Formats: sequence, structure tokens, C-alpha cells
Amino acid sequence: MNRFTPTLLTTAAAFALIACAADQKDDLPPPEATEYYEPVPPVVAVPASGVPSDAIVLFDGTSFDAWETTKADSTGWAIEGDAMTVVPKQGNIRTKQGFRDVQLHLEWRSPTDDDGKGQGRGNSGVFFMTRYEVQVLDSYQNPTYVNGQAGSIYKQHPPLANATRAPGEWQTYDIVFIAPRFNSDGSLKSPARMTVFHNGVLVQHDAVLAGPTVWRGEPKYSAHPDRLPIELQDHSDKVSFRNIWLREITLPDSD
Repeated sequence: MNRFTPTLLTTAAAFALIACAADQKDDLPPPEATEYYEPVPPVVAVPASGVPSDAIVLFDGTSFDAWETTKADSTGWAIEGDAMTVVPKQGNIRTKQGFRDVQLHLEWRSPTDDDGKGQGRGNSGVFFMTRYEVQVLDSYQNPTYVNGQAGSIYKQHPPLANATRAPGEWQTYDIVFIAPRFNSDGSLKSPARMTVFHNGVLVQHDAVLAGPTVWRGEPKYSAHPDRLPIELQDHSDKVSFRNIWLREITLPDSD
């Protein structure tokens, strides 16, 4: 074999590969075969510093019109500036409207004068469908059980990170909640799921819930209505909330 043979063979092999690739490309469908134009996603206007145009505003700092108390004879919570603040022993508050799958945004702040420890410091909670809780807690340099700290799905999933700011600083939760589905006989069809961002940090990623939040024992599903209120907890700590809005979600496969 002369010294040019390897080059000739290499060139021939390259042409063969190109020809093979061309044949394979010709076997593919046209790009239009995998393109579709309907249904067209709805347009949502999103101001640089504001609320999405399709959002339902639950609290803008001016009134409790969207809320009601859960305790008989309660005087309710207080509005201080542009925030609502827990009045201890006055009970939880919940939305008058019921919801199913939602994207919820809220801001919260733990008090600076709370000298408690663990679960006794800046404790509250966000309950979806009055049952499924994302914990609110002053977890800044405040050890407690990890599935009960800020950003946890209480007693089920600890947060992926502790993104808590110091007491007195405003914090944000952006939560996607997908409600459970039940069969006609009341059995569970699909469990609830949550994704949570705490101060922009992912702390829950499509976490599957074992059932409603319980303080003692194991969670267990039981059938309930498709749409139920969102509830904020009075845990006797003066936690404040502001800028609360949500978007109702319609998933392609929702039923």
C-alpha cells in the first residue's frame, strides 16, 4: 500500500458519511409537520413593578374585602401601613373566594421584638384549600425541625435551602399549588403538588404531598370540594403580610 492510501480511504469514508446523512435527512418529515398554531396562549401584561393583568388581587394594603375571619366574634387582623398583621388570638383569616390550581405571590415579615425560639418565633402559615400548608417562620439563625422551618411544606418536605432574611425584613413567597384530584368514589386520583420560591430561591420543586397538613400523626387524603379558600394562620405571633395576589392556572390536562 502506498503512502497516499490512508488519505484516500479517509476521504472516501467522509463522502460516504455525508451521503448517509443526506439520505437520513431526506427521510425526515418537513419542519411544518411538528408545528402548530392553536390554541394561542393568552396575553398577560406584566408591568416592570406590578401585578400581572390576569391576577386576582387579594390584598393591596387598603382593605380586607377579599377576606373573612374563621373565629366567631373575632375582631380580625390589623392593617398597618400597607400591610396586614396578625392580631394574636383573633384566629385565622381566609379568602371569601375558593380556588383550585394557582400561582400565589405574597410578601411576609416576621416581627423584630419576638424573643421566642424554634416554632415560637415569627410563626404563621399559608394554607391552600385550608388544608395544605407552606410554613411561615422566622428561620434566621433559629434552629428547629427542618420540615417545620420557613419554606417547608409543613411536616412533609423540608426546604431545599434556608433563604430566610433577618426579622423585620420583607420576604417573598411565590408558590405554584396544584390541587389533588379525586375519583367519583372519593378515592385519590392524583395528589397535590407544590413548587415554592422563597426570596427568589427554589426551595420546593414539584413536591408531592402525602395529604393535608397535620401536626401529629401521618397525613391522609379524604375527598373535598374542588375549590376552597386560601387561609393565613394566627399562631399568636405578629407576622405581617402584604402584596398578595394570585393567578388561577388551567393546565392542559386538568379535569
